[in-house]
Amino acid sequence: MPGGVHSLSGQALQEFLQAVLAKGASFRFEARGLSMHPFIKDRELITISPVCGARLYSGDVVAFCHPETGRLTVHRIVKKNAHGLLLRGDNCPEADGLIPAAGLLGRVTEVGGKNRIRRLGLGPERFFLALLSRYSLLQPILDLIHRVLRPFLRRNSA
Repeated sequence: MPGGVHSLSGQALQEFLQAVLAKGASFRFEARGLSMHPFIKDRELITISPVCGARLYSGDVVAFCHPETGRLTVHRIVKKNAHGLLLRGDNCPEADGLIPAAGLLGRVTEVGGKNRIRRLGLGPERFFLALLSRYSLLQPILDLIHRVLRPFLRRNSA
């Protein structure tokens, strides 16, 4: 493919991601789906970096193989305990269940394209986002903020 871009999906993407991360390198790909909206949008580039024994915190966004579906999934850690990590998409009604830390593939370290890299939702605010997500409050609050700001955004864009 032109520009060194290759199209992988499903199991092939997951296996390639695992191989790259096992070598200690980061991996960038196009996220698909709305489960992390608005912090990660459909078809937005994300960078996954190896965890390599690094400490994981509530609020970190991680990649893992979903135990029920077997699909590569990127969701936020909303709670940690001795048995594993409770993971949940910011735009999902329910958590994924308890995932053992050993089941993680890597951590999201960047979101965005070449000239628009951002870390919103990956900085210190991630702890607050995890707490809101854990109690199903994140999406209602974001919807409220959007409704309040929408009239102002429309005026400024005109």
